[in-house]
Amino acid sequence: MATRSGTKKVIELNNEDRETKPVTSNQLKLRLDNLKTFQPLTDNQKKFFDAYKLGDYFIALHGVAGTGKTFIALYKAIEEVLDKGNPFNKIIVVRSAVQSREIGHLPGDVGEKMEIYEQPYRQICHQLFDRKDAWDRLEEQGYVTFISTSFIRGMSFDNAIIIVDEMQNLTYEEIDTVMTRVGHMSKIIWCGDYLQTDLNKKKNDMSGILKFFDIAQHMKAFTRIEFTPDDIVRSSLVKDYILAKLKYEDLVEEKK
Repeated sequence: MATRSGTKKVIELNNEDRETKPVTSNQLKLRLDNLKTFQPLTDNQKKFFDAYKLGDYFIALHGVAGTGKTFIALYKAIEEVLDKGNPFNKIIVVRSAVQSREIGHLPGDVGEKMEIYEQPYRQICHQLFDRKDAWDRLEEQGYVTFISTSFIRGMSFDNAIIIVDEMQNLTYEEIDTVMTRVGHMSKIIWCGDYLQTDLNKKKNDMSGILKFFDIAQHMKAFTRIEFTPDDIVRSSLVKDYILAKLKYEDLVEEKK
């Protein structure tokens, strides 16, 4: 009886140890070798990969939806910040809080309000690492930060890769504010499409993207890559729809 009781006690202790054994922080951390490898799928995606490799630090990816602009920008940025052999140690994803310029009507604190705008980047990171928690892990490790243009004034970003997404939803004043946040040893990538703006033209809330491009073209550091319907990789349905929409808009313009 004594032996049987002693054996039972040992088994209970072992089970307890197994159930309460914590997951170590190293098991949660993401490293460069966890990142899946992706190759450019179109000529213009390749142009971006080549420009990035050459060290371009002021790049605009402009053009139609479904061409992978945000995906490739975040992929190359993550690849670089996870590589300890370069000066970049964080990614700042910047986005305007439109469709409603204000976010006060959303429930929760500021962090909870902004979570809805983080969803595209969570999906991308899930695909890049094949882990649903990849964005959260990168955030915990200090590699990625999401911020709205509503809270960016007065900040300075050093040793950072700044990705400004959906830039067509920024007024020129917002674009100007973001551009002047770029600090020492940083680079900035702009993603957007003028035709997709959510700004309310009736309220004279106009996108600043075209004025910004007019100014930036006079800078030697500026690289602009224009994505066309031929670059659409999301799906054949999206490509057919975009082509049909462009044709429709041309017909409407001809009738004016």
